[in-house]
Amino acid sequence: MARRRRPADFLQKPHSVKSAMLPSQEIHGIPMATAPTLGRRNVKKCPGDRTDAHERRKDFLSETEIAALLDAAKNGRHGVRDHLLILAMFRHGLRVSEAIGLRRDEVDLDHARLWVRRLKNGLAVEHPIAGDELRATKRYFGTRTDALPWLFISEREQPLTRQSVNYLIAMAAERAELAPVHPHMLRHSCGFYLANRGYDLRLIQDYLGHRDPKHTVHYTRVAGSRFEGLWR
Repeated sequence: MARRRRPADFLQKPHSVKSAMLPSQEIHGIPMATAPTLGRRNVKKCPGDRTDAHERRKDFLSETEIAALLDAAKNGRHGVRDHLLILAMFRHGLRVSEAIGLRRDEVDLDHARLWVRRLKNGLAVEHPIAGDELRATKRYFGTRTDALPWLFISEREQPLTRQSVNYLIAMAAERAELAPVHPHMLRHSCGFYLANRGYDLRLIQDYLGHRDPKHTVHYTRVAGSRFEGLWR
């Protein structure tokens, strides 16, 4: 016996071309969920299609550029602090969050040591403080009259924010007549500096706090010192 049709069956309509079009609101720039498009499938990019970031552009500073940036930082409104901040971020390969999270009790002036707490599941490590950085640190401490625990503070006596670090580095780069500089370039500059000095992968990995060497290998792979003497 033939199945008796329900009234609702007569109300169902097949998909039309119009139903597969984008809503007019989205066309005018208002984000809305799109209707399903017939006869189309999602195409995902292959992971191999992504270009390595270090092959797209140079994202670190040379020693000359670092020196120019540090000199320009001294001429800012908070030159003593800003110079030390940029120097520490470069020397210790600090991320912005690591730099603004530093505490005064993590600086050992007597033994010239800095305790670096790495983020992103990195390995914490103790770093030596070189002579010029030690003098810059003592000079900065000489300007402090507070007892706040943070190493780098704003004029409102609060820890620096990511935005303020981005701004002061950008202003220093502008005064130094450099191309735009973002804070993470200082960490990359540290890695490339060590690689160009011929230090091995494991030392650089430990110094930067990488757990996985794949995050370190691009420094030794791209370092120009590897190719010295090829044409002698």
